[in-house]
Amino acid sequence: MNKNGCALYFSAEGAVMGLISYIKEEIEVIRERDPAIKSNMEVFLYPTFHAILKYRVAHRLYQKGHFFWARWLSQRTARKTGIEIHPGATIGKGLFIDHGTGVVIGETAVLGDNVTLYQGVTLGGTGKEQGKRHPTLDDNVMVSAGAKILGSFTIGENSKIGAGSVGLGPVPPNCTVVGIPGRIVKKDSVRIPRKDLDQVNLPDPILDAISELREENRKLRAELDSLKKNTEGGDQI
Repeated sequence: MNKNGCALYFSAEGAVMGLISYIKEEIEVIRERDPAIKSNMEVFLYPTFHAILKYRVAHRLYQKGHFFWARWLSQRTARKTGIEIHPGATIGKGLFIDHGTGVVIGETAVLGDNVTLYQGVTLGGTGKEQGKRHPTLDDNVMVSAGAKILGSFTIGENSKIGAGSVGLGPVPPNCTVVGIPGRIVKKDSVRIPRKDLDQVNLPDPILDAISELREENRKLRAELDSLKKNTEGGDQI
């Protein structure tokens, strides 16, 4: 076997080993974060498996300057999986996209390790600005269904973005964000576990504010009733 043949052989062998390693990693990631999976073979049925695998290939093409073929592969994958990942995006290990329909990850987005995205999530820009124009998600960030994060800023590690929220500014680590526009409703030094994927039981700042107003109104009415009774009693005397 000549040198070219040896190089081709080892290149192919490396690609196969890389694919096997990727499959093992995806099995662990999906089993950790999706209780619906019943067997390892089901991994091959998940859109996230195919979307991220094709992204890795498209990203290499993009880095080598083959922009057309990189975009062709990413758009073909988007039509098949419903997940659109620009080949220019930078994505770490352990990304999990649950269901995935409608997920969009922009060109300059940066995702750390062990990020979780749900259906309908957009990591987008805010206009036609040049350079870095998409968000950065640090390690262990969870973005719930339908949330939109728009602009070039950072979501700190271990943070959670509530379903349907719209993030328009930076978020420190270990925070929970809900609402439109997104507001930080939980911030402390306690690390949010990666397995904590609860999208429902999040604080509601609007409901909290309404509850406070109701309580204040109840107290004012009670004071007013007390004053009326005292006034009526004084008039009778």
